[in-house]
Formats: sequence, structure tokens, C-alpha cells
Amino acid sequence: MNHQAVILGATGLVGSGIVDALLADPLWTRVLCLGRRRTGRPHRKLVEHVVDLWDPTTWTHLVHGDVAFSALGTTRRAAGAKTAQWEVDHDYQLAFATAARKHRVPTFVLISSAGANPDSRLFYPRMKGQLEREIAALDFPRARFLRPSLLDGERAERRLTESAALGLLRPLKRILPAIARPVEASVVANAAIASAHNEFAGVRVLEALDIFALGAAQMDFADEARLEHEVDRRALNALGATGQAS
Repeated sequence: MNHQAVILGATGLVGSGIVDALLADPLWTRVLCLGRRRTGRPHRKLVEHVVDLWDPTTWTHLVHGDVAFSALGTTRRAAGAKTAQWEVDHDYQLAFATAARKHRVPTFVLISSAGANPDSRLFYPRMKGQLEREIAALDFPRARFLRPSLLDGERAERRLTESAALGLLRPLKRILPAIARPVEASVVANAAIASAHNEFAGVRVLEALDIFALGAAQMDFADEARLEHEVDRRALNALGATGQAS
């Protein structure tokens, strides 16, 4: 079966990994990317639209496909203020999801964050949790929310706080619990694609441990599979019996 994907946030750390994996997979015949700049990947399957995210009316008509992947994100430092970060991380992604639902995209995959909670006192997890809740209310046939721990990988921009945290946590990754263990962006990207293939109906939430297991299984990531705290075989069915449903 051939699949068509539409992606918001294709130039980010996880989004670019999703694009690379989809382009390499013969099951996906068309990959449509919406963003503020091009990915720089010439490929016959890739269709890119540089859009003005500040005006969703100019791009939401482009949101069509079998699966929509939303991997947009920024930091408060880069955005300049909480309100600007909310606009990028929440408003644009909700507009993308709303357009996907309107155009009958059956599966929506959101790269959220560990600790996402709409009732949190902290700004970032509250923002992510409220976005999850609002996308869930759109009632997609299938919605997947991935909550990865600290992302590890080569970013285009330098994030000093994140770099410092990774420097401390990387040497400890074999003994840390999943929620505190840095996760390679490629693992998250592959878990996102694997979750999109799953046919379980409704909302499924993948926590950090589920992402490690599903992403490693998708990639045959042997080293990750042997981590001391790696989940047992049940977690490979994270989208089924052990997945969290809302």
C-alpha cells in the first residue's frame, strides 16, 4: 500500500529525521513539507512549500495525505517571549491539525514532550498538554502523541542549556530511567513513523519508554535494545494493550 505524508516542522531535529526515513521507505510515495524554509533535500518524492506560518489561511489548504506529522517547536530564547513560543508550539500546530481533520487526514502524529500536562503549573508542559487535549478533541480516527525525553542530535542552532544537560546525561544513559535518558532524534522519528502504521483507533500516547522500544524495534537499534532499563516485549505493543488511550 502506498502512503502520502504531510509534515509541519520538517527542518527541525525530529522532523528532518522523519523526512529522511520517509524518503528512504518505498511504502511512502509522496512527502509534502510545509515550513518557513526548504529542507535542502532534492528527491523525486519530496514536495516542499515555503509558507507564512503566521497566516494559516495561506497554507492550510495544502494539508492533505494519509498521515500528518507535526514536529514544530522552538525555545523561549529563540522565540523571544512566552507568547511567541506559544504561537509556534501551540497555535501553528493546532491550525495544522485542524486543517488535517477538515481534509480528512485519518492519522495525526504529534511530537509532544515528556511531562506534557494541561494542568501543569509549568509553562512548557502545560502548553504541550493543552495542545494534546485540543488535538484529541478534533476526533481523528487515529491520533498519536509522542512524549520523548531530552532530544539528542545535531541541531542547526546551538542551545546552550540543552547542550549542557546532554553533556551531563549522555554518560549516564545506561542507568537513567527512560524519562531522564537522552533519546536520539532518529529513534523518535522512527517511532513516529511506526506509530503511524499502527491501526489501533483513537488516541494513543507514547511515553519515553515506549518510544525507546518502538523506535529501536523499527530501526533494529540493537544497542538501545540492551539498555538496562529497556522495556520488556510488551512495550513493543505500546500502541495496543500497553499504550495509553485518552
